[in-house]
Amino acid sequence: MKKTETFFTKDSDALIKAFNADITVHSPGRINFIGGHTDYNDGLVLPTAIDQKIHLYFKKSNNPDICTINSIGFDNTLKINLNHIQKSEHQWENYILGVIHGLQQYSSAISGFDCIIDSQLPIGSGISSSAALECGMAYGLNQLFNLGVSTLDMIQLSRDAEHHFVGTKCGIMDQFAVMISKKNHVVLLDCESVTYSLIPMNLKPYKLLLLNTNVSHNLASSEYNTRRTECETAVQFIQQHYPAVTSLRKVDNNMLNTLQASMDPILFKRSHFIVNENLRVLQAADFLQKHQLHEFGKLMYESHKGLQNQYQVSCKELDFLIEFAKQNDQILGARMMGGGFGGCTINIIHQDIIDNYISQVSQAYLEKFSFELSANIIEPDEGTTLKSAI
Repeated sequence: MKKTETFFTKDSDALIKAFNADITVHSPGRINFIGGHTDYNDGLVLPTAIDQKIHLYFKKSNNPDICTINSIGFDNTLKINLNHIQKSEHQWENYILGVIHGLQQYSSAISGFDCIIDSQLPIGSGISSSAALECGMAYGLNQLFNLGVSTLDMIQLSRDAEHHFVGTKCGIMDQFAVMISKKNHVVLLDCESVTYSLIPMNLKPYKLLLLNTNVSHNLASSEYNTRRTECETAVQFIQQHYPAVTSLRKVDNNMLNTLQASMDPILFKRSHFIVNENLRVLQAADFLQKHQLHEFGKLMYESHKGLQNQYQVSCKELDFLIEFAKQNDQILGARMMGGGFGGCTINIIHQDIIDNYISQVSQAYLEKFSFELSANIIEPDEGTTLKSAI
């Protein structure tokens, strides 16, 4: 079984100090409580940024055409000619290349620069290291060269970089959460209108625990794009009976029930999940505002069940962790995160049992799958921010 890679593999303090950056950007990973795969269906989501981040260090270079980007964890150097931006054979480079290409459509002011990337975020874990990298790059270059690109435009061009350079037809949730989030809040985002509200999150005496299966997933080569195609096909079918429907956001359960007998069973399952997941997002936001944490947690379990059985993007390792969590009444809720087929579960767990629970679930997981999981306690945090240089 392939373990998850990370950027961060060695002490980088000396290298970063010697680099003498002009600006430093901290770009966070993100979690999503409810709203799996709803974003590219014009739906509702409830994400937030976390206190684990990618750190990007920028400075202008003397060569106006050449950019040199070092990724510490990959121990790799990417050299870019700004006059010839094209896709790379190395996927991580395409996140950067796509963003630079997108920024060039807004401004010709970008010139040569150097950058060091240093990350705390595991790749393929479902906490959106890709969006953190994209948004951190866009934010940093916007600041370094005073491009004047708006926050929403940076979000959209970062998403488009993933579409056109990486090949993953993601929605806008990841980039939005990475850029917009505020500490100790969640974002209720309407992906159709791209409007949002910030909801305070007070979990005391509970904490957020991420359990990483360490099963690597690659959204560009997985069934992520297939799910999007299935949803689009479902919309085309539904339009034949309800012409006003332009996305699954416009569908309700009454419509689906009238069409079930004539609808492809797979497309029905996908649609049914999305329709009900949108309803769960609204319920979850209401429960959170009322501090009804037990009810909030139950919705997380319901969401995972739908992702497992209707949307079929889970895996045996994720399902094992969810079933293990259900056996402990000090865990209010848990679900898989990200595109699926690996990555993390997010758990709302009482602070008094965290250490014992990590020990128990780690041992059980090792015995079941013969490799280890990783555990991290995280908190809702600020979106992408500019910090003073080291």
